[in-house]
Amino acid sequence: MGNFTMHLPLWDDQILPPMLYLAENEDPAQPPRLLALSPRQPPPTNPLASEVHVIISTGSGHKQALTFWDNTVSTILGTLSPDEGESTHKHITQSESTILELTRDVFFPAANAGTTQRIILLSGDGGIVDLVNGLLAQPAGPNYIAPQVVVLPLGTANALYHSINFNPDQPDQVNKWGLASLSSNTTKPLPTFTATFSPGARLLVDEARKEEPLPTNANGEAILHGAVVCSWGMHASLVADSDTSEYRKFGIERFKMAAKEALYPGDGSLPHPYRGKVSVLKANNEWRALPEDQHLYTLATLVSHLEAPFCISPRSRPLSGSLHLVHFGPTSGDEAMRLMGLAYQGGKHVDDEKVRYEEVEGVRIDFAEEEGRWRRVCVDGKIVRVEEGGWVEIRRDVEKRVEVVVAAGKV
Repeated sequence: MGNFTMHLPLWDDQILPPMLYLAENEDPAQPPRLLALSPRQPPPTNPLASEVHVIISTGSGHKQALTFWDNTVSTILGTLSPDEGESTHKHITQSESTILELTRDVFFPAANAGTTQRIILLSGDGGIVDLVNGLLAQPAGPNYIAPQVVVLPLGTANALYHSINFNPDQPDQVNKWGLASLSSNTTKPLPTFTATFSPGARLLVDEARKEEPLPTNANGEAILHGAVVCSWGMHASLVADSDTSEYRKFGIERFKMAAKEALYPGDGSLPHPYRGKVSVLKANNEWRALPEDQHLYTLATLVSHLEAPFCISPRSRPLSGSLHLVHFGPTSGDEAMRLMGLAYQGGKHVDDEKVRYEEVEGVRIDFAEEEGRWRRVCVDGKIVRVEEGGWVEIRRDVEKRVEVVVAAGKV
């Protein structure tokens, strides 16, 4: 544990920025504590956002979002924009549906009316996916202005945050905890995808004890939007199986724990081979089926990292919008662990002959499994169970409804 300092760049490059003095947490997965903030000159107020909202997701990650807001973020915002303190709208989540409800009732109507909004999100990837789904749930009018979202990584894996701030040329220059974005007016469109499901697919909630219907599009098709990943097989199963209060107390380690259980069945057998047909959509707008009818790992992603050290798609660049498929077939638990271990070495798994890695326009999975547990699909951490004989189709979205605030020079 130690202390570190960082500058917050302001909108006027001629103004010497404030200096932050922060104390790192003994657990590096938990946020730092603000020791002092030394403003160099009176900073300007944000001239671009007419409404500022703060969303504090109390159930995300280590459940430190409210503490981080009280001890660090609120003080920084007060220094950056001293006149906006009373006009900042703070929202503390009360349930898993709070962000969806806020988006439906507050953020989308304001965006559709042409109001410029900045949303500071203290959450994990689940908060982003709720914002995206809420903003894409209705048609946008001609005056729609995409909200600007500041991502402060308070979740477990924080894939979007780590991918946005990843710079392979300058790996040590990190926008720690997203704080440098608080004073930035540089935004980039957030690429998203749509996963369309066959009839009967259901969203699993409350640790899979309950099911809910999925949102539908104008054609009545069940859909979910995502900004990170859509997967089937090993990845989807370990996310689903580890999404319990018992597992969550282990933080990021819960994924490795669940992976070992899935890859080394108690009866000594090999990991389950997931049965179905996987097809990819290429740039020529033609679908091509993969030759295998059994799979272990099938994942389509818009990002480079699923967690800080886990580089799933090394050719992905921040907010570029490229969609990549990562795939390998049935194998032993040891071999699957070896391949995934290479992802922790800068994404070297994609160079292995057993791994298929390619840029695609879309992915379709037609399931051939009888048991429901093998038909679970993960969309940015949300789990959908598809009906027997069903399918899911993933395609990149053309329309962009969210702008992500990035630290100056990061993207």
